[in-house]
Amino acid sequence: MAFRDNREFFEALLRTGDGIRVAREVDWDLEMGAIVRRVCEMGGPAPLFESIRDYPGWRALGAPLATFRRLAVALGLPAHASVREISEVYIEKTRAPGPEPKLVSTGPCKENVVVGDEVDLFMLPAPMVHEGDGGRYLSTWHMVVSKDPDTAEVNWGMYRQMVIDEHTMVGPLLPVSDTGRVFHNKYKPKNKPMPFATVIGADPTSSIAAAAGVPWQEPVFASALSGEPVELVKCETVDLEVPATAEVVLEGEILPGKELPEGPFGEYPGYRTSLREPRTVYRVNAITYRNNPILPGANMGVPVDEGQLLRAFTLGLEARRILASQGLPVSEVFMPPCSAHHLMIVSVKSAVTNIAVQVAHALFGSKLAPWFYYVVVVDADVDIYNLEEVIHAICTGCHPGRGIRIYEDDIGSFATPFLSLEERRQGRGAKAVFDCTFPPDWDPKTELPIKVSFETNYPKEVKERVIANWKDYGFPQ
Repeated sequence: MAFRDNREFFEALLRTGDGIRVAREVDWDLEMGAIVRRVCEMGGPAPLFESIRDYPGWRALGAPLATFRRLAVALGLPAHASVREISEVYIEKTRAPGPEPKLVSTGPCKENVVVGDEVDLFMLPAPMVHEGDGGRYLSTWHMVVSKDPDTAEVNWGMYRQMVIDEHTMVGPLLPVSDTGRVFHNKYKPKNKPMPFATVIGADPTSSIAAAAGVPWQEPVFASALSGEPVELVKCETVDLEVPATAEVVLEGEILPGKELPEGPFGEYPGYRTSLREPRTVYRVNAITYRNNPILPGANMGVPVDEGQLLRAFTLGLEARRILASQGLPVSEVFMPPCSAHHLMIVSVKSAVTNIAVQVAHALFGSKLAPWFYYVVVVDADVDIYNLEEVIHAICTGCHPGRGIRIYEDDIGSFATPFLSLEERRQGRGAKAVFDCTFPPDWDPKTELPIKVSFETNYPKEVKERVIANWKDYGFPQ
């Protein structure tokens, strides 16, 4: 089923045991963040905080999509669906663009409207997420809506935003991002402010689309995921459209020629890597929000939280599309969230000469390249969702001399811990590909190793009999 808003989604999480109501008052200053961080590290249910100190009437939802169980529910699957099942449903739903979004006259996000001098960002319970952060971060699970002035192409992206004062937020808006590219190339050279809208608490499929590196505009992609047109409503002060059932919408302008200090912040690799430096300024001119609003938030840190899980999940499947479109014999692609989406595992149906290098070149030359550093290519008989099998494949199939290729001075991310400070500032790094496939010219009778396992080394009838009698042998099912 498609969830119309975050509230319907949370009710579904309650039914599956993947959500919990927290009635006890919690403090926005570190306590709420600490609870969410522990939830992520323990794989616990998403907490809905119903009482926040200093903010009567406001609620907050922590870690809304930080587990594959919650992702399965968001996509209309049983909570116990496997990662492979979730992946196949995602691919099937997004084989083609979804229905065009539907523009409606109004929506729940317009129940309260604050504009001009009445705007006060401190009316929202922005948490102090981690000790040592540079300030209170209002936008950690959200989307920034923008539009290309020449093509009218819409982008939904997640770019963190720290509150400075009643009207001002600041955060990194890098030129490698879609909104950053438009701002730095089309608005900044003309010293022209760029309209934006920050949407906090959209429906789950819209949030997934905003976090993914998608092949189409995000509103159409969200419609494909949900199977229904996303309902959009016009903003009050800027020429942009936002999901009508969102909890909170901040409208304003991204200012050229002005930067303010931002950070540090605990980031997705599980480290605080970025320094306090001048970054992009957002001026907020209007706030609209629902009655009894819910402010969702992620707590980035040691994996797994929704930042790593969704980025890993969606980038891996977009990589699968890219490789298949180039005719490469790809079976499956998976980025383990525990790798902070730095590792791409690719299984190939048939080994061909230099297949790992072909895969690496296709991926390192794509728009996904800033987000990962390692590519592991394995044969199709390796279950890439089982890290024990992947490690076994690396250690038994990758030749330390000829199986590893290093690519120096490639593109990187400012948040990557192993990069030097200068590399982080320049957005440069290095990448590596591990070829764990056996050479296609090896003789299958004399040279090609034969895998020894229950699945590969016993007749079908023996395997079926053993599985059927497993409980009678005395083993737990």
